[in-house]
Amino acid sequence: QVQLVESGGGLVQAGGSLRLSCAASGRTFSSYVMGWFRQAPGKEREFVAAISWSGGTTYDEDSVKGRFTISRDNAKNTMYLQMSSLKPEDTAVYYCAARLGPIATHGSGYRYWGQGTQVTVSS
Repeated sequence: QVQLVESGGGLVQAGGSLRLSCAASGRTFSSYVMGWFRQAPGKEREFVAAISWSGGTTYDEDSVKGRFTISRDNAKNTMYLQMSSLKPEDTAVYYCAARLGPIATHGSGYRYWGQGTQVTVSS
């Protein structure tokens, strides 16, 4: 089994920054594609970003617009999402996920999920 635990969420003013972390269990972290998703109240879960074992990245440009950066530290079994210039529209529960195979942008492609961390951006 693979266990994922998100952290780093909180309350921040518009224009501020946060860095989310996702800690993964097991020795095979580097073999997995890792992704970030988010879900706002009453909204569907949406893709944010993903990163491959080799560091290749994919972003939802409509949502992120160059403000977010995804990264991973395979030695620490941890993935990060650096978020800058935050907007109230970014308010959501953020989930990390993991899968085998190539990068995917749909949640159904990911087998393992964390519990989520709340990000709230005030006006």
